[in-house]
Amino acid sequence: MNDIRRDIHNSNMPVLCQACEARHRGVCGALNSSQLQYLNTHSSRREVDSGTELVADAEAVNHYSNILSGVVKLTKILADGRQQIVGLQFAPDFLGRPFRSSSEINAESATKVQLCTFPTAVIDRMIEESPELKQRLLQQTLDELDEARGWMVTLGRKTAAEKVASFLYMIATHTDPTVDSSENVTFELPLTRADIADFLGLTIETVSRQITKLRKAGVIEVEHNRKVTVPDLERLAHRASL
Repeated sequence: MNDIRRDIHNSNMPVLCQACEARHRGVCGALNSSQLQYLNTHSSRREVDSGTELVADAEAVNHYSNILSGVVKLTKILADGRQQIVGLQFAPDFLGRPFRSSSEINAESATKVQLCTFPTAVIDRMIEESPELKQRLLQQTLDELDEARGWMVTLGRKTAAEKVASFLYMIATHTDPTVDSSENVTFELPLTRADIADFLGLTIETVSRQITKLRKAGVIEVEHNRKVTVPDLERLAHRASL
């Protein structure tokens, strides 16, 4: 990473950063070229398979990451071993909580995930020196809070059919945030039926039944059990009562 070539036509910005989604839509979008170069010299990229633990509950935090691709599952484990999925993160979300010495959740790759990882000390220092970075992290935190409140409504008030439709809509829109509501969008389900049921507070049978109903109604198309195509997002949104 230290020897990466620089593009002289882009203010000496590291080449990998130019093509990175986190650079344009994530927290790194708040950094200037010299800050990106500094971060680049302390960062590393890695790819992990699905089911890999990224952060453990109560684990000392020594690094943060930008999610470059894939989906990360956030969970809480009860004392008796029961698991509750409390959220999902997508590219280019920031994985980690600055200003905390230990984690309060488990983070696990739900799919194959690419990460750009850097030491906490580097980011903590840059936060203090860059009001723009602090603002970007605050904005992401507030966005996650809004999403969590939205899911409280979904879990507390919506029907099983609306819950499953809401989940599929969330995955569809996070897979490609730029997609038009009238365009087709295709994605791989990042969670198993059991995990979807856990996330939505439903049984596996109910999840499968509602997906089948959406498929028979032509709201979605399902191939090989995990590949989903949504021909019309507005129609799915209507089923989700959005």
